[in-house]
Amino acid sequence: MARWFVTGIRGQLGAALARRLPGGEVAGADLPELDVRDAAAVREAIGRERPSVVVHCAAMTDVDGCARNPSLACAINAGGTENVAGAAAESGADLVYVGTNEVFDGEKDGPYSETDAVAPVNAYGRSKLDGEEIAIRLQPRSWIVRTAWLYGAGGRNFVHRILEAADSGRALRVVADETSSPTWTEDLAAAILHFVARTPHGVYHAAGLGGCSRFEMARAALDLSGRAGVPIEPITSADWPRASRPPRRTVLDCSKALAAGAPLRPWREALAAFLGERRP
Repeated sequence: MARWFVTGIRGQLGAALARRLPGGEVAGADLPELDVRDAAAVREAIGRERPSVVVHCAAMTDVDGCARNPSLACAINAGGTENVAGAAAESGADLVYVGTNEVFDGEKDGPYSETDAVAPVNAYGRSKLDGEEIAIRLQPRSWIVRTAWLYGAGGRNFVHRILEAADSGRALRVVADETSSPTWTEDLAAAILHFVARTPHGVYHAAGLGGCSRFEMARAALDLSGRAGVPIEPITSADWPRASRPPRRTVLDCSKALAAGAPLRPWREALAAFLGERRP
């Protein structure tokens, strides 16, 4: 039987985890064969593998979609977590729950640590915070790993969208007053494996070290990918109306993870490594 079970295994983070684990030690599932809202299906999938660790990556991460349909966000991010955490506990597996920077309100001047008060300002953040609380209640042997602004191979993420827009010749206008900690999925996957192997259960922040605005991240992606000549205009959040209200400042303090030896690195260094892998 597999030692690891990963929900959302074909997503950016799930796939990164699977690449780092020996084939015989990892199993998992994703849509369409497994909907985490289906408690019986989740119980059967995890029970069949009898893993030692369940990593819960599956989530509704479309932040604007969550704002438009908060009941669906709750059903997936809270209800789905209830099913996964319950099945993990029932099968005797420890749990890793992938959390988010958006559990914070963004009003703090400095980086957020694990002990700072949570106060989400949008439906996505509320549903993910509910998931945190459910995970810990149903499986106390959990690692809650909060991260931010994920990008990686596969799927559509902010970096991919910026490069596609640049290559299509479209005008680039990017918000400059929203800041956080961009995170490469490969680095987060490495950190998760480290936590499971070497740290006590608990809440950890794991993200690219330091912080930047969306504009600064876009500019770095262009410069590091050989598109330094592409112009980009900084705008404010008010200039870019959207369904969800994002927290403005949610840089994550990863001191606890670093002290535990987690292999994290500065966000720009990680972005350069990611873009280097994408070159022909």
